[in-house]
Amino acid sequence: MSFMKLFTACAMALAIAAPSAHAAPKKAAAKPAVTKEQEPSVAGQTATNYSCELGNKITIYSSADDGNSIVMRWKNRLTRLTREATTTGAQRFENKLAGLIWIGIPAKGMLLDSKVNRQLANECKTSDQALGL
Repeated sequence: MSFMKLFTACAMALAIAAPSAHAAPKKAAAKPAVTKEQEPSVAGQTATNYSCELGNKITIYSSADDGNSIVMRWKNRLTRLTREATTTGAQRFENKLAGLIWIGIPAKGMLLDSKVNRQLANECKTSDQALGL
């Protein structure tokens, strides 16, 4: 191969590999989509309704087959919460992505927002708890 042919081949390879000054600017890479949880199914689960202070309502869906999670309806959204171990005997369920914590004791339940460290609902009682049963 002659020097001229080699030079021409290299020049053509560089021209193909190098972006043209007239080429359209590259678009920024798309940001990854925010992961949203898929709304869980409550088919075949038992619903327990709670009335809380300030008129708030919560429904807890549970299954006898799965004691490690519940589904909660709060503000018209269904969220799955997973049981967290406690040393007090209280039932504690949490969804870290949503920032929800449900704590249930025999007398009442409360819903917390772990992202902003505040109560969302307190004095949540079933009709039996409200009657003192």
